[in-house]
Amino acid sequence: MQESYPMLSVEEALTRVLSMFAPLPAEQVQVQDALHRVLATDVVAEMDIPPLANTAMDGYAVRVADTADATPERPRRLRVVDYLAAGYVREEPIAPGTAVRIMTGAPVPPGTEAVIPFEDIKVEGDEILVFKPIAMHKNVRAAGEDVQKGQVVLTAGAFLRAQEVGMLAALGHARVTVHRRPRVAILSTGDEIIDVDAPWQPGKIRDANGYTIAALVQHYGGEPIRLGVARDTIDELTHKLQAGLDAGADMLVSSGGVSMGDFDVVKKVLAAEGEMHFWRVRMKPGKPLAFGQIRGVPLLGLPGNPVSSMISFLLFGRPALQKMQGMTPTSLPSRTAILMDAVKRKDRRRHFVRVWLEEKDGKTLAHLTGDQGSGILLSMVQAHGLAVIPEDVDHLPPNSPVQVLLFD
Repeated sequence: MQESYPMLSVEEALTRVLSMFAPLPAEQVQVQDALHRVLATDVVAEMDIPPLANTAMDGYAVRVADTADATPERPRRLRVVDYLAAGYVREEPIAPGTAVRIMTGAPVPPGTEAVIPFEDIKVEGDEILVFKPIAMHKNVRAAGEDVQKGQVVLTAGAFLRAQEVGMLAALGHARVTVHRRPRVAILSTGDEIIDVDAPWQPGKIRDANGYTIAALVQHYGGEPIRLGVARDTIDELTHKLQAGLDAGADMLVSSGGVSMGDFDVVKKVLAAEGEMHFWRVRMKPGKPLAFGQIRGVPLLGLPGNPVSSMISFLLFGRPALQKMQGMTPTSLPSRTAILMDAVKRKDRRRHFVRVWLEEKDGKTLAHLTGDQGSGILLSMVQAHGLAVIPEDVDHLPPNSPVQVLLFD
């Protein structure tokens, strides 16, 4: 088994994983449901935004020429002939020597070229006194100042945040074409695993992995399908995975059953029911990581230890979700920090150590969260990210610079 499936680097494993995924088909959703979805097509503006020149503040719309010789000593008098609130339009041009009282956002009347703020004039009856010239287009927002007709405003692959949803609404898109959310079937394996609400028994542990991975799938844009727990038999594991396929899963994710123990059956099911591409990665934690496909659906077999399971999914499952949603896969965001603790290593695997961060004297300091065992889930709760210890580094003394992969 070891000779047939050599241990891969993190990069080699990720390349093989991503080669099995493609963007999912597009679907249309209501714009109010588009948050955190990914555009499948470009969005082109069908009109200018704003569609008409409008005022940037409350004041009086005037002809610039009518203010050219205004001084504090000899102010120009302009007769107010109309009032415009936002949402209303005056189609008739104003005559020389007149002005229109106007509220923020209202289209400026034909013939006017600038807006004088209320605080810069004096009102006397139906006239205003202007005390200084105003510049052309002062306080006026031009038509198309934000977006011009024919402009590509959003491109395919864009991740839709609140501001993109607002822009889509401003462009008049009641429905939006986005990639379908990936459906991910999640299965925990092991005779020792019980569900969260089951009574505890000696020798049993609750299914943290199933809920952790489901939460990560949801966080990164997928739809989790929890398959529960499969006992350590080929028949039950096969039956559970078939249920995931029947549910229309785009990816299968299991946890446990991928190392070298007598009851580790995920590799056996992959070999019997589909195809296995690799099962070991040169990393710690997370070395036993199986990847293959069953009936054309990729299966990511995560380690059973909760820390290994979560880190492996972040490194390999997260980019797969991104690709299925039409995004360019990316690594976790990172930053440089000073590792305050010494790290020693016994083998040539890339280590991902859990750290918490603090800012001090203009520097980012990283501290180990304590015991780095792959079963210490609390170390992930306390961590801000993962300090990466490269394969060729056997020992890091305190105060060494490291790259930290951030969880958020």
